[in-house]
Amino acid sequence: MSTPNPRRQLRPTDVKRLNRTWRRTTEARLALILESVTGPFNIGSIFRTAAAFGVDTVWLAGNATPPTNPKAQKTALGTDRLVTWHDPVPAPEAVKAAKADGYRVIAIELTGDATPLHETPLTGDVCLVVGSEDHGCSPALLESCDAVAYIPQVGRVGSFNVSIAAAIAIAESRRQEWTR
Repeated sequence: MSTPNPRRQLRPTDVKRLNRTWRRTTEARLALILESVTGPFNIGSIFRTAAAFGVDTVWLAGNATPPTNPKAQKTALGTDRLVTWHDPVPAPEAVKAAKADGYRVIAIELTGDATPLHETPLTGDVCLVVGSEDHGCSPALLESCDAVAYIPQVGRVGSFNVSIAAAIAIAESRRQEWTR
């Protein structure tokens, strides 16, 4: 008698059961601030990742593209309805709102005082911040954050796409919580 292949893809019911198990082990709130992220496909991708990892709130800042943009919708696949989001405000106002809601605000950016992402404490209620595709986080935003972290890279490219950087930071935050 043969045993079922353990490497077969899970059925939808099994996926729901697995996700429910992870939700039960996840207590910390996670939020995002997207400063002047204008690429609609980046916005859609970030919202899809946010929904998958249980991000509670997304504050748009500067001239960020809203997830209602038709091109963002193509990538988000409707996941923007699963995450609370706020219309764009100046970046320091978004940081102030996140802090008032009880979040520790950590920018993902290359600065002189940034710590490697994997060494940055990302447990508890954390709001991660990513900046525009071209210029990253503004000086005003960086000044208002509680800390700054960077994603170590060993290749010959100096930066990640903003949606990928957001995904890496979100995943690292959840990983730290789950391995505590």
